[in-house]
Formats: sequence, structure tokens, C-alpha cells
Amino acid sequence: MPAIPEATTCRCQPPTRWLACRRLPGLLLGAWLVAASCTLPAATLPEDQLVMPAPCPEGACLTTASHTPDVWAVSTRSLPDIGCMPTAPHVGVEKLGNNRRWQRSDLASLMEDSTRPLLLFVHGDRYDHGSALQQGLFLASRAAACCPTAPPFRTVVISWPSSKDGILLCDTRKKYERSMSEGHYLAWLLGQVNPERPVALIGYSYGALITLEALNHLVEAHRTGRHDVQPWPGRTGRVQVIFIAAAVRQDAFAPRGAYRHALTCIDRLTLLNNSRDKALRFFEHVDRTMTADALGHEGMPSRWIPAGTEFLQLDATNVVGKNHRLLPYLESPALARRICTGAMEGLSTP
Repeated sequence: MPAIPEATTCRCQPPTRWLACRRLPGLLLGAWLVAASCTLPAATLPEDQLVMPAPCPEGACLTTASHTPDVWAVSTRSLPDIGCMPTAPHVGVEKLGNNRRWQRSDLASLMEDSTRPLLLFVHGDRYDHGSALQQGLFLASRAAACCPTAPPFRTVVISWPSSKDGILLCDTRKKYERSMSEGHYLAWLLGQVNPERPVALIGYSYGALITLEALNHLVEAHRTGRHDVQPWPGRTGRVQVIFIAAAVRQDAFAPRGAYRHALTCIDRLTLLNNSRDKALRFFEHVDRTMTADALGHEGMPSRWIPAGTEFLQLDATNVVGKNHRLLPYLESPALARRICTGAMEGLSTP
């Protein structure tokens, strides 16, 4: 962990946050690792599946592909903080072209061909746009390799403003607050998807929080009869959700949990947790009003999942150790298979 000079000024706003950062004891400064990116025991992977392969550089699997993968990006990096679901945000849309260069496109083109399942990847904190695209490409290649019999799918990288900015703990808190705005933007985007189109959502770290915020907003939009977004509770297309090291409160799906109603939008939920994650252990300090541990660190009891919703959770500690980065999950054949099959297996049009 790099030393933090005493003269460094914390740029959190309002000033009370600056004072809070200055008073944090040395131990709590470890919470900067959150940004480095149960009552029932979680399943663990068999020992014969825990061998780590040689590192695979991001995007390396794409270099030998005979065709360009169907990968898109939707960016909200230029958009402001908001407190409700927008009506027509000017999101940036890009498509990976045949020359392996990113090209500008539009939402209508992205949403065409409703028979092709969507695989949406929502990254975590401290990603710049290029890093988000790289890991989205790597995820797309892993999904294609792990699920060769899956129907042709379209990968969409949700690129939100999470680049490094300022002192680490304060920056992490700002990104936590920004996740609330991103939930509104993602809810609007998901509301443009044909209700018959299958969707897989992969959320890593804060990406899980953004995903749950979005699903909550869609449930509320359905309850209030909002007509400019497609309904999500009761849609005919399957929705399969995978959370990796979820930076979400552990009681999110409890009977009175903040995201309990989001489960009405989910057909299959897969959690890849890490009980030794060196970042998530400090999650409770990100929001001073919250006294809950992280879901991705503690896991959850399966009894919280309603009947009819498929559920699986794994503790990936034996593979990734204390690491909070996404890449070790994708580089592990066993974990990549869990992620990709959880997302793509059974994901087809009705």
C-alpha cells in the first residue's frame, strides 16, 4: 500500500468528509482496497479444479479468433449525477468493428435482433474506459469458449465514470455514491430491451450494486405504470444474474432487505464470493450509515431466495486468495466456467 503524505488534502465534499478521512486510524485506511478495481456455508470448488493457469493477457484469446466478436459498449462517463430514472439520456454507444477498432453507433442498432441474447458486463471501481473495454472483450472470449453451444449472443460493456480520482478511500466513497446514479442510467437502458429478449447481467464489485439499483428502479417503474420503459417483473425473456465479489450489503436479499424486490426480475442468481477478499472486508466503512458487511465477502443463506429462482453461490477463496481483482476469476478455468455457464446456459428465446 503506498504511503499517503500527511500534507495531502482529501478532496471529498462536503468538508465533514475531509475531517472524517483525517481522523481514520491507520487500519481503516486499508479500505482503499475496496477500490482496487452466511449462515449456510457457501460451496467450494473441488481441489482438482483449483489449479491456476499461466496468466492470460487481457484480450489475448481474441487474437486467434477467426471473426470479430459481437461486442458493444454503452458509456455514461460524460453524464451528470441524477436522482431518478432519465427519459432520454445521451449515452455513448460504440461497436467493435471488423477491423478490431471501436466505432460510434447508436442505441437502435444495439437493440436490433431481439432473438440474440444480451450479456451485459458492469465493471467495478477504478476502471478507465479502455480498461473496461479490455475486460469486456476478455469476458466475451471466455463466454464463447466456455459455452460453445450457446446461441449467438451480444456482449455489452457498461462503462461508467470510475477512473482513479484523488485519495483512495474518499474516491471509493464518491464512486459508491455515483453507483446510485448509475443504477438509474442502467435501469433506463434495460427498460429499452424487448421483454422477450434473454438477458445475462454480470456485475463485478460495485457493478453488482449498480445492477441491483437498476432492477429496483425497474420494479418501481412497473409498480407506478411508467410507459417509456419495458416491464421487467414478469417478462418472458430469461434474466440470469452473476455477481463477482459483490460490493453490496450482505442482507440485500433478506425478507426486509433493500433489494428484496429485485429478485422478482431474476430467474437465476449466481454469487462468486471471497471470504478472504482484502478489499470487501472494509466495505462497512464506505458508507458511514451502513453497518452491514459485503455480500461478496460473507455470502448469504439460501432460504432468502424465493421458490422458483435458481440459486448458486461459491466461495472462490481457494483460487483467488485475498485478491479483489476481476482478472483472476476470468483466468481460472473453473471460475470462468462457473461465470459463463451461469450467464449463458439455458439463456435462449422462449
